Amino acid sequence: MEITKNTKVSEILSEYGDIADVMEVFGIKRVSGYTVRKFITRALTVERAGRIHRVPLDDFLSTLHSAVGQVPSPDGQG
Repeated sequence: MEITKNTKVSEILSEYGDIADVMEVFGIKRVSGYTVRKFITRALTVERAGRIHRVPLDDFLSTLHSAVGQVPSPDGQG
């Protein structure tokens, strides 16, 4: 699964497990329980999560890619 700005956070959690530690680096705090987080993030995209928490999209994508061992696509879309 390629992570882009349009990828839903819930899809990342489903594919790669709980990456809350990575999210906390950017100030995205844990919510009580994985199932609650998954429900809340169902419609939340990477781009929107970054905006909500005032994290530059490129930095956020880069960290997510590193966390899951993914190399970004050459077109710069994440």
